[in-house]
Amino acid sequence: MTPLPLFPLQSVLFPDGLLGLKVFEARYLDLMSDCLREQRPFGVVALKRGQEVKLAADTIEFETVGCLAELIDVDSTQPGILHVRCRGTQRFSASGSTQEAGGLWTAQAELIAPDTPQLPSAELVGAATALARVIQTMKLKEGPVPFLEPYRFEDAGWIANRWCEILPIPLAARQKLMELHDPLVRLQLVHQFLRQKRILEA
Repeated sequence: MTPLPLFPLQSVLFPDGLLGLKVFEARYLDLMSDCLREQRPFGVVALKRGQEVKLAADTIEFETVGCLAELIDVDSTQPGILHVRCRGTQRFSASGSTQEAGGLWTAQAELIAPDTPQLPSAELVGAATALARVIQTMKLKEGPVPFLEPYRFEDAGWIANRWCEILPIPLAARQKLMELHDPLVRLQLVHQFLRQKRILEA
């Protein structure tokens, strides 16, 4: 199995999620070049300890479950800096991580089965309706919508993932939600949070 290159971040990437990156470190500039040339993804993993930018004495620890990222577009507005947009595709479990001489982390990756598309149950439909309202408000304000189309309001996993990306929840909680295998359970937990924060009426 070819080792998967990893990009540890202080964020969690979900399947079908949109990720924007400003890339300037040599190890990641080389990675983006390789991914573009070879049309292959890289792995995004959430940091548990350490910083995104390499520091000499920094100790890095990251989650073992992450999400593959495929490049959508790459733009260079000035030498040595890339602005990258990526799409999250499939979750994976990483093992045997190693750091190369240039600082890039790699690991053996086992893909995790995608969420089975499921309709939100009757009591969870409100989460879909509220998300549609949020997106419409963003569009009316002519601001950027942080979600990629097509919008799948009939898919419990997709709805839950999009809420997880924008709700003010701790990184560790966001990671645990991403790891859940049952999309309906993920949406139920999101629904409870929306009720607690009065985003949805009880």
